[in-house]
Amino acid sequence: MRILCLLALFSLLVPLSGFAKPNVIIIYTDDQGSVDANCYGSKDLETPNIDRLAATGVRFTQMLAPSAICSASRAGLLTGRIPARAGVPSNVSSKEGEVGMPAEQITMAEMFSKAGYATGHFGKWHLGYTPETMPNGQGFKYSFGHMGGCIDNYSHFFYWNGPNRHDLWRNGEHVYADGEYFGDLMQDELHRYIEEKKEEPFFIYWAINWPHYPLQGTSKWREHYKDLEHPRDKYAAFVSTTDEIIGELLDKLEEEGLRENTIVIFQSDHGHSVEERTFFGGGSAGPYRGHKGNLFEGGLRVPSVVSWPGHLPEGEVRDELVTGMDWFPTLAELAEVDLPEEHHIDGKSIAGVIKDGAASPHQDMYWRLGANPEKAKWVVREGDWKLLGNAGENVRPEGAHELSAKGREYFLVNLKEDIGERKNLRDQEPEKLKALLKIREAYEASLAAE
Repeated sequence: MRILCLLALFSLLVPLSGFAKPNVIIIYTDDQGSVDANCYGSKDLETPNIDRLAATGVRFTQMLAPSAICSASRAGLLTGRIPARAGVPSNVSSKEGEVGMPAEQITMAEMFSKAGYATGHFGKWHLGYTPETMPNGQGFKYSFGHMGGCIDNYSHFFYWNGPNRHDLWRNGEHVYADGEYFGDLMQDELHRYIEEKKEEPFFIYWAINWPHYPLQGTSKWREHYKDLEHPRDKYAAFVSTTDEIIGELLDKLEEEGLRENTIVIFQSDHGHSVEERTFFGGGSAGPYRGHKGNLFEGGLRVPSVVSWPGHLPEGEVRDELVTGMDWFPTLAELAEVDLPEEHHIDGKSIAGVIKDGAASPHQDMYWRLGANPEKAKWVVREGDWKLLGNAGENVRPEGAHELSAKGREYFLVNLKEDIGERKNLRDQEPEKLKALLKIREAYEASLAAE
């Protein structure tokens, strides 16, 4: 009888083991400005669901994206590596048949898949357009979205230049839904996937292609922001449309009883765009200099929140230096899954930062935007010190002068004293300049050896 009771107890416990590992959802928005959420100080936007995540989690004030452009940032996130090391130093082609991130790179999806997770990609990819470099070739067992950098949200055609090219896929096959709003399509796919996979741990990478151009927010939010100045009105409508579908996902998790067993990360891929297709602006970097496409803080410093109710602190803020490359080892630690062997990871676990406000694990860090080390934009960070090389931007905060030739070559700043990166200290701090250049040399040697 005792043995039978033990067996019955064991049979009850076994199913629970399937829930021992938490679900993981990464929500990666596109071209969202550094301060464009209420919880980051915005006064003219409505973002109750991003704020909802912040209220139930930890918000970062110094989260730096892996890169300041789309493909490279995504490569850094999904591999935990400096994008140049991951084979994606800049944007990859949005043309079918063109390769992107090398297939031998190990992604977060492959790590979770090996640990028994269902793995799903939804939204934007922009990391390769061949079977081996599309999501199903990079560890995702399920994929729905577009492979190029941007699409019209109604026709689902590539939104950049002609001729028009259809770009909506499910598991490597074209899907045609002309006239249906891509936000609604993503939500339908996400909700169905969660319903189907709720009995097993799942990893979802939801790369929302918003508020990237074309700025196609819903009529509800266009009406709401009709009195804002152009182009802030159109950008704001798209940010709030994004926030609304994030809220629908959170509601779905709660409806299925999965919220407390799901780690949710919200983060932008880099700063806001000032490109022609977004009317040369709309987003905001607040006090920071720069924007998408450059390595000043406005290009790299992004809104970022992690929420796991009942397991991580709630309503707290962390000011430590962290990067988007850190999510790879951090999620491995939080979910208790094994990191890939023989996979050089530049990111470091920030679990201690999240849980206890521990010091940043980074003594220094390096960014390079571009394939040619001599011509590429680059940044070295060591504590509060930052050195930019081949610097440039189109938008600067009040009081910041246009870069001189010397400033474009090297721009040295102490962020603790000058968060707006207004004054170049290269001449005043020659020893610090030399020290940071030496750190850069070490990183470039490492990248070259790889």
